[in-house]
Amino acid sequence: MSERTPEPATVLLRRGEVHSPADPFATAMVVERGQVAWVGSEGAADAFADGVDEVVDLDGALVTPAFTDAHVHTTATGLALTGLDLSDAPSLEAALSLVRDFAAGRPADRVLLGHGWDAARWPGGRPPTRAELDTATGGRPLYLSRIDVHSAVVTTALLDLVPGFDTPDGPLTADAHHTVRAIALAAITPEQRVEAQRTALAHAASLGVGSVHECAGPDISSEDDFTGLLRLAAEELGPRVVGYWAEWADKGVAKARELGAVGAAGDLFVDGSIGSHTACLHQPYTDAGHTGIAYLDADAVAAHVVACTEAGLQAGFHAIGDAAVTAVVDGVRAAAEKVGLGRVRAARHRVEHAELLTPETIAAFAELGLTASVQPAFDALWGGEEGMYAQRLGVERARALNPFAALLRAGVPLAFGSDSPVTPIDPWGTVRAAAFHRTAEHRVSVRAAFTAHTRGGWRAVGRDDAGVLVPGAPADYAVWRTDALVVQAPDDRVARWSTDPRSGTPGLPDLTPGGDLPVCLRTVVGGRTVFVRPGE
Repeated sequence: MSERTPEPATVLLRRGEVHSPADPFATAMVVERGQVAWVGSEGAADAFADGVDEVVDLDGALVTPAFTDAHVHTTATGLALTGLDLSDAPSLEAALSLVRDFAAGRPADRVLLGHGWDAARWPGGRPPTRAELDTATGGRPLYLSRIDVHSAVVTTALLDLVPGFDTPDGPLTADAHHTVRAIALAAITPEQRVEAQRTALAHAASLGVGSVHECAGPDISSEDDFTGLLRLAAEELGPRVVGYWAEWADKGVAKARELGAVGAAGDLFVDGSIGSHTACLHQPYTDAGHTGIAYLDADAVAAHVVACTEAGLQAGFHAIGDAAVTAVVDGVRAAAEKVGLGRVRAARHRVEHAELLTPETIAAFAELGLTASVQPAFDALWGGEEGMYAQRLGVERARALNPFAALLRAGVPLAFGSDSPVTPIDPWGTVRAAAFHRTAEHRVSVRAAFTAHTRGGWRAVGRDDAGVLVPGAPADYAVWRTDALVVQAPDDRVARWSTDPRSGTPGLPDLTPGGDLPVCLRTVVGGRTVFVRPGE
């Protein structure tokens, strides 16, 4: 990315396939001053050819709205991309080997930072011990977050940096984890932080992502990290960044306004995660004798929603377990009784993750106007009868997780994201994961999934005029090399496909598992090109 420079005022794209509800057969598009000015047929495009500053020959490529990733931790994503990432380590031994190599290659780092271990997928199923990490690092400070970032393993040298802090061996969770994480992240230099943020945003742009929702907060990053990211996004070419700051009630409202956040939302923790046994459940974990951790109850949720609604800001919560989701629903309903249901619905408050739902809580989401900001890749990674969810909850309870189809049937707005670095930024992979959910009854159409990952992200921040290529919309789009387009038949939303042009529906790539995903050739944000694939 580089400093913003003027782009041609008017651009004509032609000889492609333009995904637009304004014209299902569109092959051309005109962009003027950062907005879509026209979409239509190749023949009609001739009328614009002499009046534009640039003509782009698409050569059959597909043009779609740019994706929005509705849940990202940008700096952590960049650190994972440039540093120690254990998400592909197949065993404990392999993970320790990666730690040793990383430590040897980073002699100047005050604190070694790594991410992505998942003992649930390793033979033996156990995380590294503190002694093993001490040996692998040569006694240096190391912070190593689990893949869900709700627990971490650390070295003795890192604990020594926390005066008076003493904790048993094993993964750190809850307040102990937050304390140690703050010490580890404080060791990142401003230069490392900017490099990580640039890396993450450039990576997102290379995948056709035009906007990210940064979910920050005092237990996740820092104020300097958050404001630095917003400043970087404003000054340099790249995806748009919409910032959320997760701090509670009146203090959170004041801080969100001070920092430039659009809401006191995002990862305001009501509970933790299933993988770390910290998601709050009504019934105990199958493989642990407890029900997880509750950070906020319904009264606290209500107080936060009232404060945000009265301030004209979005509220939002991280809630994964069924008990946590119930606390959110009960709290938002209590807030609606105080400030009025219409005001609460108009605010479009958010719930991040919202994994373990019931018919009653789904209906409550619809009633209260809550947006479900969800991550289909979680099911692809941890779902199924042999997956981590089934290990933690049992097969029957695990089947209830991530019920996207039921949410859509109830009229609950969906916004798709990655929670990167928990799962990678991978928009077409995310659409595929939702359309081919491991539990068949939760699958949605490719078109519905695509909408949730494009227009849904804009709607989640209160914009109904974006995320779609129609005249007047922001010119945020991506150009793709892909195979022939298909249109899902309305009478069978997953299994059968139609290319019948009489459907009047714009086509999308065939995302059947096993096939290649589209390759991004160009990403444009507000009419400015933020990524071009080398050689294109």
